[in-house]
Amino acid sequence: MDVQLSIGRPVEKSLEISLGVMTTKGEWELVDMLAQKHTIPPQEMNISRDTITYYIVLRRRATLYVVNLLIPSCFLITVDLFSFLLPPQNVDRSSFKMTLILGYTVFLLLMNDLLPVTGNTLPLINAFFSLCLALMVASLLETILIINIQCGSSNYGPLPRLAKVLFLNYLAKLVFLSKKPSDQNWDLEEHKTETHRCDPVVDTPPSKAVHNTTPTLQELRKISHELLSIRQQVDKHFKTDESADEWIHLGQVIDRLLFGIYIIFLSVSFITIFVVWKCWYNKNASLI
Repeated sequence: MDVQLSIGRPVEKSLEISLGVMTTKGEWELVDMLAQKHTIPPQEMNISRDTITYYIVLRRRATLYVVNLLIPSCFLITVDLFSFLLPPQNVDRSSFKMTLILGYTVFLLLMNDLLPVTGNTLPLINAFFSLCLALMVASLLETILIINIQCGSSNYGPLPRLAKVLFLNYLAKLVFLSKKPSDQNWDLEEHKTETHRCDPVVDTPPSKAVHNTTPTLQELRKISHELLSIRQQVDKHFKTDESADEWIHLGQVIDRLLFGIYIIFLSVSFITIFVVWKCWYNKNASLI
């Protein structure tokens, strides 16, 4: 007995009925249905066989991933971006970033069941999450570097001349963070001259120095030498503060520079991921 198979109902009608009776409205969406009939030529006992193949085209619903995964990730990476505006010397920026990374890690663990499982192929959304986490970790390392420079500036020596010229002169202008002249930069030699000029011993002529040996003049001499010693200690202290200010300014310049690099890298990465997703989507849409 020979049995011949044929497509009794048009595929479009079968697709319409399938869309009407589908009860699962979750992650997958029925896009199209195709059917082909093949006739296998006779091979054994001169018997030919008919085969009918149905192709069902499914597509993931993107709304679930956009609302539950992509939008919260974009919010967190935006918060991490604006955390660069916090001054590290006044606010503990590193604790804030560590809390942000911890929260994002917990978020990924909770939403792990929603991530698509595609075997050996890495989904693009997983690459997006890995990129966000890597950017947060990089910003935390940058904050640790800046805090180390600024908080330990009092223990460092003078800033090397090459770093001073490169960072404080050129890169500071590039990131619009030029240092204002300080009012505490006094000239030690000038004040030594002024102190020397005000010394009663110097101003007194040699012919009168013998006659002006009153107790008042001796006290003025002692006060003059003590003021000169105090003046030297104060100038030494100001030189130390100037070195610390240079290190602090260096940290601010590096922080502003890395902030700009962070924005550029973040923008380029997100645009690249969007372009790759758009090309992949258009390619699959053309195949359908």
